[in-house]
Amino acid sequence: MTTENSDQPDAQRAKPTKTSQTMKPFTAAKKLGIHLPATPQEFQDTPLTRDAFNDLVATPPEWLVELRRTGPHPRPEVARKLGVTISGLARGGVEEALTTAEIQELLEEMPTWLSQERFNLAAVRDEELRVKERNAERAAKRAAEGR
Repeated sequence: MTTENSDQPDAQRAKPTKTSQTMKPFTAAKKLGIHLPATPQEFQDTPLTRDAFNDLVATPPEWLVELRRTGPHPRPEVARKLGVTISGLARGGVEEALTTAEIQELLEEMPTWLSQERFNLAAVRDEELRVKERNAERAAKRAAEGR
């Protein structure tokens, strides 16, 4: 059995060139926990290599430090800072990115929806913990019985 390139030595066969892995600006912003529209235009327009992304993480430029400090923050970060779920934000009418000052203002005002969503999330987490502990007890009991 012969192949097309069997008459060429190994060194002369075409080898794929190794290209650096890149990620879209949206993905990079998500991994950095920042709101993409608030980033510099150059960041929004240019895919990042893995090395460039790692450099941003290791030595963030001033715009990234400031964006993380003051916002606007993406919804997952807003939800985390408020102690609610993303769905809770939507139920509360918060559809856009918020700045750190706006988040702090909401926490100080503690509107009814925010208080209720924080209570709901705490109840869900308590129930998840209770179920996890119950399942661990059942597993331990089964193991002790030799099943």
